[in-house]
Formats: sequence, C-alpha cells, structure tokens
Amino acid sequence: MQETTRTRIEAEVFRRLLQPLDERKDVQNIELMNLAGFCRAFAAKGYVAAAENHRAGIDLDEAREITYGMPYADRKRLYQKEATVEQLRAFAESGPGPGKSHA
Repeated sequence: MQETTRTRIEAEVFRRLLQPLDERKDVQNIELMNLAGFCRAFAAKGYVAAAENHRAGIDLDEAREITYGMPYADRKRLYQKEATVEQLRAFAESGPGPGKSHA
C-alpha cells in the first residue's frame, strides 16, 4: 500500500472514531477512561503530539476544537458534568494505562 493511501485511510478512520464520540455528548470522558483507557482529551493530546512530529503548529486548544467539534470551553460548559465519587474511585483503581496521563 502506498504511504499516501495509508495516510488517507488512517485519517478517515480517525474521523470515524471521533464521530460517535461527538454524537454521544452524554458520555463523559471519565466514563470513557474507566471503560477503555481512552477519551476525547487523549485524542486531542495525541493530535498535538502528531502535529509536533510533522512541525505543524497545532496547539492544544486547536486540537481540542478538532476533537470535540467545538471550542473546548463551549463543550465543557454545555456537556461536561462533575465526575461522581464512584467514577473517580474507578479511575484511581484502574491503575496506569495508556491514556491515564491524558485524562
């Protein structure tokens, strides 16, 4: 497979992964982290890291807007709820994981 084709496919896969996250605004990041070790914040920070690797000046706010589909402050104000004690406990007890430093 040609590298450009692979890159295009991977970009499409990334957009398809973001779509259900955007459609399910009721699902909180901590719930995603507790279930999958992955959340929207992890995707945004990964976007920044990948942009840095390619010397594309994308900052965290820009990456969050791409990942969340809107400015992060708006997303937080409209959809983010306080984590419950149970969610925080489950997060703490789940141990280290690939997305833990990105929650």
